[in-house]
Amino acid sequence: MPTTVGRRADRLAPVRRATSGIDRRTVVRTGIVAAVAYAAWLAIGAFGRPYNFFDMKIYHGAVVWWASGHELYEFIAPTTTLGFTYPPFAALAMLPMARLPIEVAGWINAAGSIAALAVVLAALLRPIVDRLGWPLWFTVAIATPMATAIEPVRETLGYGQVNLLLFALIMADLVGLRWRSRRGSHGRDTDGPLLRLLYSGSWAGVGIGLATAVKLTPALFIAYLLITRQWRVAATAVGTTIGVTLGSFALVGTESRAYFGGVLWQTERVGAADMTPNQSLAGLLARLYDSIETPGLLWLAFSVLILALGLSRAANARADGDELTAFTLVGLTANVISPISWSHHLVWVIPAIIVLADAAVRRREASRGLSVRTGQQSYGGPPGVSGLRPPIWYPTLTGLRHGVAALGLYLLFLISPIWPYEHKLPEVSHYQNGLFGALMENSLALALIVLVAALPWRPGAEPAFYADRPARIAAGRR
Repeated sequence: MPTTVGRRADRLAPVRRATSGIDRRTVVRTGIVAAVAYAAWLAIGAFGRPYNFFDMKIYHGAVVWWASGHELYEFIAPTTTLGFTYPPFAALAMLPMARLPIEVAGWINAAGSIAALAVVLAALLRPIVDRLGWPLWFTVAIATPMATAIEPVRETLGYGQVNLLLFALIMADLVGLRWRSRRGSHGRDTDGPLLRLLYSGSWAGVGIGLATAVKLTPALFIAYLLITRQWRVAATAVGTTIGVTLGSFALVGTESRAYFGGVLWQTERVGAADMTPNQSLAGLLARLYDSIETPGLLWLAFSVLILALGLSRAANARADGDELTAFTLVGLTANVISPISWSHHLVWVIPAIIVLADAAVRRREASRGLSVRTGQQSYGGPPGVSGLRPPIWYPTLTGLRHGVAALGLYLLFLISPIWPYEHKLPEVSHYQNGLFGALMENSLALALIVLVAALPWRPGAEPAFYADRPARIAAGRR
C-alpha cells in the first residue's frame, strides 16, 4: 500500500510543479499589471490636468434642457459661451443620461470608454501576440493603462468625451474587414445565423457610418473606402449615415433643421483656432501667425496636400496588405486637416505606436532570418517568395529607428509638452517663450504631420482583401 501511494505521488509531482509554475507566473504577471496601472495613475497625476467632466457637463446640461421642453441648440452652459455642437443623432443617443446625476453619467462614460479601449487593443494586438507567443490577456492588461495615461485618452476620460467610443466603432469595421476577407472562417457549422452573420463581416461599414452620424470627421474613412474600391463597405457606411440622419429628421425635425441649417456652420461655437489644445494644421498655422484666425488660403493649400498624401499612403498600405496602418493613416489625416482637433481627438496615435513597435520587432526578426509569420529560422528560397531573409551582421541595430520612434511618440503624448507653453491671445503672444516655446506648443500637431508623411506600413502584416482575390492576398504577404 505505501508503495502504491508513493508511485501516485511520483506521477503527480510533475503536474504539481507545472501547476505551481503556472500559479507563480500568474502572480508575477498580475503584480506587473498592478505596477503598470499604478505607474499610469501617477503619470496622469504628473502630466495631466485637473479634470471635472467639463464637456460632459455641457452634454448633460443640454439634454436636460432639451428634455424639459427647450430648444436643444439654444442651450448655453453656465459661466461659458459653449453649447451643444453635435448632430441631433448624438443628442438622441445621450438623452437617457438626462435622468442621471452628472457625476454618475461621467463615470459611466469613463468606464465604457476604458472598456471600449481594452476591446480595441485586444483586437489590434491579437495578430501580434499570436505571432510572438505572448498571452493576450497579459499584453492587453498592460497596454490598457499605458494607453490610458497618454494625452488623448486621459483628456477624453477627464472631460467626459466620446472619442474612444467613436474610435471603437471605426475599429470594429477593421475587424469586420478581417473577417470578411476570411469569409467567416471564425464561425462553426453549429453556430446560429446571427453568429454566422457576425463572423461573415458583411456588416463592415456600419461602425464608420454611425461614427460619421455622431461626428462628421469620420466621413474621411468613407472617402478612403471609395478610393480603395471597397464598394460594398462604402455603401454600407453611406447608407448607415444617411439612414440614421434621416431617422433623426423624422424623430426631431426641428433640431435637425436647426443643426444642418445653421449650427453646423457656426465655428465660433467651439472656440478660437489658435487655442493651444487645437493641434490641427489650422491651429498650428494660426499660432505660427500669432493670430486667433487661420490664414484660409494657406490652410486650404496645405490641407489638400496632406489629404492627398495621407489617402495615397493609406491606399498603398492596404495594397501591401496592412489594413491597420491604412486606417491609422486615414485617422491621422483627419486629425491634421480638421479645422479643430483638440488634443483629446488624437486617439489615432495609439495604433500608430503599435504599428511602429511591431515594425521594429518584425525588422529584428527578419534580420535574424526568422519568418515574421512562423518564427522559424530559414535561409532558403528565393527572396520575395518565402518572405524570409538571411541574417545580417548587425541585427542589434535593425528596427532600432522604429523602436525609438514608437517610444518617442509614446513619451511625447505622455508628457504632452503643449500645456507648460499654453498662451492665449491677445493677452500673451504665442512666441512669449521664444522658438522653443512655440515648438513645444505645436509639438503634437507637428508629430501628426510627420506620422502622415512617414508612418511605415508592414507588407503582408494584416491583409483585408476579399477572399475571391487570393492573388492580391499572396502579393500583400510577400
